[in-house]
Amino acid sequence: MTPIPVSKSPMRPITLGLAMLFLYGPILILMIYSFNSSRLVTVWAGFSTEWYGKLFQDALMMNGIKLSLLIALAAATAAVVIGTVAAFVLTRIGRFRGESPFAFMITAPLVMPEVITGLSLLLLFIAMAQSLGWPTQRGFLTIWVAHTTFCSAYVAVVVSARLRELDASIEEAAQDLGATPFKVFFLITLPSIMPAVAAGWLLAFTLSLDDLVIASFVSGPSASTLPMVVFSSVRLGVSPKINALATLIILTVATAAFIGWWFMARQEKRRQQELAEAARSYQS
Repeated sequence: MTPIPVSKSPMRPITLGLAMLFLYGPILILMIYSFNSSRLVTVWAGFSTEWYGKLFQDALMMNGIKLSLLIALAAATAAVVIGTVAAFVLTRIGRFRGESPFAFMITAPLVMPEVITGLSLLLLFIAMAQSLGWPTQRGFLTIWVAHTTFCSAYVAVVVSARLRELDASIEEAAQDLGATPFKVFFLITLPSIMPAVAAGWLLAFTLSLDDLVIASFVSGPSASTLPMVVFSSVRLGVSPKINALATLIILTVATAAFIGWWFMARQEKRRQQELAEAARSYQS
């Protein structure tokens, strides 16, 4: 059967170019204006890197970056543990009483408005402070608990999708050979789902680092995350320091993405070479 030729319209590259310009044009302009010597972000007055120096001298901004990174690291790690366990319960344990409410509560933060989630957590912390005496003040711990709560839902969805694709007969074979359930999980299941666990961790880290609404509800005067600092400063007018900060974040993310792509391409090339060597040895 002769394949139907696909017509190559000259408008396709033009449309793609316009779409890429629409998506990445503002980011490119932001990066260019981060080297503007003028205080006005829309008026070009010459090339300068002074705003990068002033950015690192801004104690409030630096404290916000440190706090956001610490919370994101802690929340992503805790969310991976909770989300992986929840995904394992949903996919590997049979029917049990309360399974449907449990699955609903796990996925509820995915569709719940952030304003509702933040307000609910704020009321929870206030009730706990009145009845239990903790937390005495809202800050790092309350933001960490809040971020772990909604990030666990995303991790559970990512990991459960990988667990459903995993062949359960391998785990059953290991149990038939005498392996305990814990040994099966840590030696067979966990290595098999590790790419999904890593993807869930990265997703949780990004969501925690980017969150503004929930952190605004559960934070106190002594704890301001980076999005909160940026939002409060932008309301008074966009400073070129924000452009410098955004440029550094974009370059960091692009570098991390390139390194990840390079490692994946290297592993894929090595895998193709191993397959080719195995095929040659089989033919010989």
